Amino acid sequence: MAQRAVQLDRETFSCSICLDLLKDPVAIPCGHSYCKNCITDHWDTEDEKGIHSCPQCRKSFTLRPELLKNTMLAALVEELKKTGLQAAPADLCYAGAEDVSCDVCTGRKLRAVKSCLSCPASYCEKHLQPHYEAAPLKKHKLVEPSKKLQENICSRHDEVMKIFCRTDQQTICILCSMDEHKGHDTVSAAAERTERQRELEGSRQNIQQRIQDREEDVKVLQQEVEAINGSADKAAEHSEKIFTKLIRLMEKRRSDVKQQVRSQQETEVSRVKELQEKLEQEITELKRKDAELKKLSHTEDHNQFLHNYPSLSALSESTHSSSINIRPLKYFEDVTAAVSEVRDKLQDVLRETWTNISLTVTRVDVLLSNPQPEPKTRADFLRYSREITLDPNTAHAYLLLSEGNRKATYTGQRQSYSRHPDRHTVWQQVLSRESLTGCCYWEVDWRGEGVYVAVTYKNIRRAGRSGESLFGFTDKSWRLDCTTHSYEFYHNSVQTPVSLPQSSRVGVYLDHSAGILSFYSVSETITLLHRVQTTFTQPLYAGLYVLGSAEFCQLK
Repeated sequence: MAQRAVQLDRETFSCSICLDLLKDPVAIPCGHSYCKNCITDHWDTEDEKGIHSCPQCRKSFTLRPELLKNTMLAALVEELKKTGLQAAPADLCYAGAEDVSCDVCTGRKLRAVKSCLSCPASYCEKHLQPHYEAAPLKKHKLVEPSKKLQENICSRHDEVMKIFCRTDQQTICILCSMDEHKGHDTVSAAAERTERQRELEGSRQNIQQRIQDREEDVKVLQQEVEAINGSADKAAEHSEKIFTKLIRLMEKRRSDVKQQVRSQQETEVSRVKELQEKLEQEITELKRKDAELKKLSHTEDHNQFLHNYPSLSALSESTHSSSINIRPLKYFEDVTAAVSEVRDKLQDVLRETWTNISLTVTRVDVLLSNPQPEPKTRADFLRYSREITLDPNTAHAYLLLSEGNRKATYTGQRQSYSRHPDRHTVWQQVLSRESLTGCCYWEVDWRGEGVYVAVTYKNIRRAGRSGESLFGFTDKSWRLDCTTHSYEFYHNSVQTPVSLPQSSRVGVYLDHSAGILSFYSVSETITLLHRVQTTFTQPLYAGLYVLGSAEFCQLK
C-alpha cells in the first residue's frame, strides 16, 4: 500500500494554502481538504466580512462550518511521510523581491502567474486553477501579474472601478456613478479603452506617415546635395580650364572665382546638411514615440492605459516639408557663363566683365529668390489654380461638409464627428487638407451672412476662446472678412478696412517663396481687394470661418 502511494502525485496530498503536505487534514462542506491551521487562519481573516469561502472553489458559507478531521486522508499522509516525501519539491517558484506574489499562499508565497482584475488578486499556478474550472470565475479578466491592482479599487467604496466618467475624465466604481458622479457622461472602462485605442492607432498612423514623409524629404535633400556638388564641381572645372589660357592676366581673377564658387557650395551644402540632420533627429524621436505608443497599446489593464495615455499621446511640432527650400542651381551656371564671356572678350574687356562676375556672386540670393511675375488677368491666375478640399478632422462640430468636402455649411447643429486633436472646438472654422507652397490660386464662392477667407500655419491653436485660435487674430494667420455689409482684413488682431467692389466670389493668390498674399473680388472682372507682402516661414493651409455656406470652386 505504501509503495503504491509513493507513485502518487505529491500535490494530491498537499494543502492548497501552504502548498505543503497536509497537517491534521480537515474537510469542509464543499469536499476540499486543508491543514486545520491553514483553513482556520484563512477563515479568521474572513470573520469581519461575515461570510466564509473555500480558497479553491470559492463556495461561500454564511455560518462558519465545523471542521472535521479527514481520518483516511490523515492516515494516507502519514504513510507518505514515511516514504521520504516530507521535503518540499525543489522546483516551486517562490516570489522574490521584484516578483508579484500569490495573494492566497500563506507562509512563504509563490510567484503569481496571473492577476485577476475582477477579484482583484494575484494567483500562483495552483491557486489560479479555480479560475479555469469554476464557471463564475471563468468570466473574470486575467492579466499578467501586477502589483498595482489596488489602484483598480475605489478608495471610497472599496469596489472595483469598471466605469469611466467622461465628464471628470477618471475611472469610478458603480456606487460612484450613482453618487457624486450621478448624471455625468459615463461608459464602461472597456468601452473608453476601445475608443482611446482607436485614437492611439490614429496617432501611430500619423507618426508612421510623418516618418515616411521625413524619410522622403531626406532623400530629396540628399539629391539636392548631389546636384549642388555636381554643379559646383562642373563650374569649378570649366573655370579652371578657361583661366589657364589667361594665366598672366587672369591669375588673380581665377583664384577669386574659384574661392567664391567653393564658398557658395559650402554655404548651400551646410544649409541642406543642417536641415537633413534635423529631419533625421525627428525621425528618431518619432520612432521612439511610436515604440512607446505600441507598448502602451498592448497594456491589458484599462486603468493603466488611461492613466499613461495623456502623457504619451501628445506629439512634438513637426519639421514641415515646406522648410525644405530647393534652390535652383543657376548661380553656378551664371559663373560659368560669365567666365566664358571673359574668355571671349579677353584683355580688352577684362575690367568691365569682372564687374559682372562680382555682381553675379554678391547677388546670388536675389537671383535665386526672384518671384514669379504676379498675374494680371484671371486667365493668368488660373494657370496657378489649385484644387482644395476641406479636412473633416479640423471642422467645427456645427459645420456640415459636402460636395466632396469642398463645401462647408454652418448648421447650428452638432455633427457626428469623432474626437480629434486637430478639430476646431470654439470657432466655426475648418482647414484645407492640402498644404500650400509655391504659387497657388483658388476661389471661394459664398452664400448667406458671409465667410472669413483665411490662410494659416497648421500649428494655430484649435481650442480656447482666446484670439490664439481665431483666424486673423494671431501672427500665424491672415483673413479677409466677406459679409453682406462690408469687407475687412485681419492679421495679428489688426483690422484693415477694404472698400473696393464686393462680390459673392473671392479669389486668393499666394506666392509662398516671395511672401505675397493677395485677395481679389471675382465677377466679370477680377479686382484686387487687399495685398500682403511678408515672409512665410511654414507651409500655409486655406481656412474658412463660415457664417452661412462657402465652397472652394472647381477651376479646371
